[in-house]
Amino acid sequence: MIYREIGKLGIKISSLGFGSMRLPMKEGRDGREYVEEDKAVETMRRAFDLGVNYIDTAPYYCENQCEEVIGKALKGRRDKVYVSTKSPIKDYKPTADEFTRWLEQSLKRLDVDYIDFYHFWGIGWDVYNTRMNIPHGPLEAAFKAKREGLIKHLSFSFHDVPENMIKLIDTGNFETVLCQYNLLDRKNEDAIAYAHEKGMGVFIMGPVGGGRLGEPSPVIQNMIPGGVKSTAEMALRFVLANPNVTCALSGMSDVSMVEENAAVAGIEGPLSSGEMAKVKAMMDENAKLADLYCTGCGYCLPCPENIRIPDILRLVNYNRIYGLKDYSVSEYADIKEEKRDAYYCSDCGKCMEACPQKLNVIEEIKKAAGLLDPEYRQ
Repeated sequence: MIYREIGKLGIKISSLGFGSMRLPMKEGRDGREYVEEDKAVETMRRAFDLGVNYIDTAPYYCENQCEEVIGKALKGRRDKVYVSTKSPIKDYKPTADEFTRWLEQSLKRLDVDYIDFYHFWGIGWDVYNTRMNIPHGPLEAAFKAKREGLIKHLSFSFHDVPENMIKLIDTGNFETVLCQYNLLDRKNEDAIAYAHEKGMGVFIMGPVGGGRLGEPSPVIQNMIPGGVKSTAEMALRFVLANPNVTCALSGMSDVSMVEENAAVAGIEGPLSSGEMAKVKAMMDENAKLADLYCTGCGYCLPCPENIRIPDILRLVNYNRIYGLKDYSVSEYADIKEEKRDAYYCSDCGKCMEACPQKLNVIEEIKKAAGLLDPEYRQ
């Protein structure tokens, strides 16, 4: 396992982190979903044995059961693993008392005396100013909890625009950030570099694109000489090759996934500088090709028949340009199940009038159906 230091904190984090959102689940007798506790604990402990020393969770993960199961996996290993969880700031009244209530709940569920990295969950610049940084609010309570030793490091997770990530970094109130970054989505790349420059830890969610890059793609697998075994390996190696990244979180639901990812995370120099440059150039070129077809601007919406036009055309890009055929077909099947696919097009033409690319949208979504739906008949 490769370890990376966080700025001046003197902490070394494994380059692979355990993302706990996808612990194994099973249906109970009451019809509800429950974590397969024994399998989940075995999987996490195997990760710890292989050198993973960072685990990320949140109160709602796995039907609200995740924190408690992690607490069981940590028994006897607490001093060897850094624990991260989150405060769902947008879901409670923005007061110090409510912040403290959620923090105490996580401490109890995890059965720990402190949390190493406590995140304000999914914040943006607006949430920071209107719900956090207010008199007698959550930020004040977070500083108090940190003084008391209940929180070691204050963090935030992020889904806003990159310029707002930089604003949050510049507040000086946070020591790490958790954000999205992968082969298909590099918009946070400059902000990630800025965070690293400021001495912050940078943790990555979605290194395999929320599952999109878990599917086979010869286009992506052969981006470097000799290729790689899987698209997921290429995706993980790409993220870990960024020197500004501290740790990539991977959602792992069984021991085999842990062992595969740990092997990749143990590669010294996941990509050479030349390979990294080549991969970026190829992905940039692919993105330009995709934009010539559909930029995903959404001007074609709303569709009178509620068809998911941009999503359908995006799946065509994944299929034709990135070679993610299995993923695109599977996702189109979900759109079809919602009855929001090309079959329901009434040929009204409103989408074509609105399209800045001047695409023949009606024709394109029907072509997409022919490509992605084996049962489609126009």
